[in-house]
Amino acid sequence: MMDSQAFRKYAHDFVDWMADYLENVQELPVKSKVQPGEIISQIPDAPPREGESMETVFEDFKNIILPGMTHWQSPNYFAYFTANSSYPSVLAEMLTATLAAQCMVWETSPAAAELEESMMNWLRDMIGLPDTFEGVIQDTASTATLVALLTAREMISRYRINKEGFSGEEFYRIYCSTEAHSSIEKAVKIAGFGKQNLVHIETDEQLAMQPEKLREAIQKDIDNGFSPLCVVAALGTTGTVAIDPLEPIGEICKTFDTWLHVDAAYAGTALVLPEQRYMIRGIENVDSFVFNPHKWMFTNFDCSAYFVRDTEALIRTFEILPEYLKTNTRGQVNDYRDWGIQLGRRFRALKLWFVIRDFGVEGIQNKVKDHIHWAGELGDAIRNEPGFKLFEPQHLGLVCFRYVPGDGLDTKEVNTLNDRLMKSLNDSGKMFLTHTKVNGEILLRVVVGQTSVTREHVFKAWELIKQTAANI
Repeated sequence: MMDSQAFRKYAHDFVDWMADYLENVQELPVKSKVQPGEIISQIPDAPPREGESMETVFEDFKNIILPGMTHWQSPNYFAYFTANSSYPSVLAEMLTATLAAQCMVWETSPAAAELEESMMNWLRDMIGLPDTFEGVIQDTASTATLVALLTAREMISRYRINKEGFSGEEFYRIYCSTEAHSSIEKAVKIAGFGKQNLVHIETDEQLAMQPEKLREAIQKDIDNGFSPLCVVAALGTTGTVAIDPLEPIGEICKTFDTWLHVDAAYAGTALVLPEQRYMIRGIENVDSFVFNPHKWMFTNFDCSAYFVRDTEALIRTFEILPEYLKTNTRGQVNDYRDWGIQLGRRFRALKLWFVIRDFGVEGIQNKVKDHIHWAGELGDAIRNEPGFKLFEPQHLGLVCFRYVPGDGLDTKEVNTLNDRLMKSLNDSGKMFLTHTKVNGEILLRVVVGQTSVTREHVFKAWELIKQTAANI
């Protein structure tokens, strides 16, 4: 087993490897080229009876594990949405792992609880939310959405369902657009509402929720004996970053006394720029709001910032107090185990503190502004390139496009071409992008937002896209 002296040696060796990796990651194939089963076939069926040297373990890491990794921190990574990291974030994660604290209540690490409170206040102010919101760090936006639905459920039932369970006479309805994230459906199922009680609202030409369609759906449900429970508005849908109009949606929710949750998982980081805060007009009628610093604010996964206006309702939904968790400080501090699903909690606030202090607000703003600008430039290039069609409107750091090399091809044929183009690009190892589908048409997605991406990387990718398309 490793002792302190060996730990010190390998820690230095590993840090040197980590620095080399981050400096040179752009030279590696972005997407792993291994085949299914290739990694597991290299791992013994049984664990070693006696301990092995760290040299052997680390060599196996480099030879077996590394080839099976997709390199999310490569500046040539343009897929999904980014899951960013940065040097200060990695350093903080090293310290977090060393401390190995379980931060469920204030008593188990006062600094963790109070730093989390401070960081959520910093984030709230950085993105322009009202100071009536208080925040807590969740693991993902999926969890935050589930927390919002559970809190709304308990408020509307006067906390009866937590105590007695569903009686079978509740007819709650949840609403989101047809473009909303799949995590909403998952949360609806987990919370016991039933998938059939998730109502999908039609979108407009820009793929944003239509407020009047929402109003009609809610009124129809009320007329049919249903109880509107929650509306989930998207500030940045996953497919195309469509922006739901928060102001009219909020007014409708206010009229019908319905909880309004905002999923801004990706786009919320853009609110650090005052010119992007048009997205939160109507925030005064929002009950809960989530965005992920681990997507675009250069902070290691996982770190999801969840804000709620009524903290009493949140805590009343999730608090539980067995004898072994009672403390003398209860009521004087934030015990964040009562602010969500998890009892055990990681010290996630430390990496936020490191990142925000290292970058500064202006540093974060400048990076986000650059990403948005380069994405806009790429959009312009695609719009003006024969054989390519830009999906518009183009929002923030996402660019969606379609390769259409001439007239006379039907939708199926063009979809096949775009699928081949995507696979060819990803198989090259030189970049990684993903797709979505709108009205039956495949669109390729390029997300400009990786921490170390530059304009040069973006337009090198564009040249590769054009060259690859020409050879299909």
